[in-house]
Amino acid sequence: MSIAQSLLNEFDEEMASTRKILERVPDGNTDWKPHEKSMSLGRLATHVAQLPFWAVNSLAVDHIDVNPAQKPVILEKRSEIMALFDENLKKARAALTAATDEDFGRPWSLKVAGKVIFTQTRSKTYRVFTMNHMIHHRAQLGVYLRLLGVPLPGLYGPTADERPF
Repeated sequence: MSIAQSLLNEFDEEMASTRKILERVPDGNTDWKPHEKSMSLGRLATHVAQLPFWAVNSLAVDHIDVNPAQKPVILEKRSEIMALFDENLKKARAALTAATDEDFGRPWSLKVAGKVIFTQTRSKTYRVFTMNHMIHHRAQLGVYLRLLGVPLPGLYGPTADERPF
């Protein structure tokens, strides 16, 4: 079994969980923040919808060059967020499926305005920037939704909002 094949089940499960959270993002609260230093709900939900694309960034190219002056995208409606997530999910799954075992061992670099910040394997980049990063922000989004009174779906088991039995 290839590395990619061994990762597909986890990928599909985590993306399904991410979908459950994004489907709960309410329209009309995109500017809401739990704290002045926090991202807005719209920014965070959009970021979570963008994160699957990091599978493409980490597995199909040898570096990414970040432009620090670029303004982040902030989508206003859940339907837009879901459409972005679905588009990125499709591309991400295709990149993961197409990746060879050799691809996972190749070097990958993060650059900012042309300067290399670090280099690591594509497998580490996939794990950290696609999966761990998404799971982290998905949990953060769950806290935002809880504070807004939105019932949370179960991801790894039932929540206080669900009655499993």
